[in-house]
Amino acid sequence: MSDTEGVVDFVVVAYREAGRWLVETAPRELGNDLGKLVAVLRERPGDAGSLAFVSVDEDFFYAARLIGDDLRLLLSDVTASTDWPMARDVVERLGLPFPDDDDQAQPAGDLTIFADLGVDPMSLAAICDLDTYPDELLLRIAARAGFGPQLDDVLP
Repeated sequence: MSDTEGVVDFVVVAYREAGRWLVETAPRELGNDLGKLVAVLRERPGDAGSLAFVSVDEDFFYAARLIGDDLRLLLSDVTASTDWPMARDVVERLGLPFPDDDDQAQPAGDLTIFADLGVDPMSLAAICDLDTYPDELLLRIAARAGFGPQLDDVLP
């Protein structure tokens, strides 16, 4: 096991088919490799694309959403990129500067990532700002997007 394999709490993939949400767990090691995670999302195009939630070390999460060839990313705490390789990958992919040691925790990336699913940017920013575990934050997002019970059923 690599140093980072044990820190990914879970990886969940969600997509809609025929108007119904399908939510499934994916191997945790996908949370360490954004390229492989995107490949899994390509296999599940869904009605409105597919999305993945990755929870890391009960500290932060990142979300990826693939709609056609459009990859959208959100990192719940940009300061995680100073310590975690998977968070650095997200920040690099977004083309953002890395934070300084004295920067505040704040989300980075596309705050409109779930807007068409009922999670507006202000609500998403407020959810990311809560001082709670990533699984709880992701359940709040999923509940607003319409697949909260399905996500709750698959979480460890």
